[in-house]
Amino acid sequence: MHKYEIIVYWSDEDQVFIAEVLELPGCVAHGELPETAVMNAKDAIDLWLETAQEFNDPIPEPKGRRLIFA
Repeated sequence: MHKYEIIVYWSDEDQVFIAEVLELPGCVAHGELPETAVMNAKDAIDLWLETAQEFNDPIPEPKGRRLIFA
């Protein structure tokens, strides 16, 4: 299990919940429910990390703290 922070918000433009993993550039998912967006983000994290390993790209360590306050 990864400890990256996931930020979830509603997109009026797309009419879905967006889940962003700010510590992993470009790692974004969506879903009709917040829970679905988070589940999809967890899958996206796995794919992001697998791709980074495949290309020997650096993988940031999770900061383990809140990045944004709402």
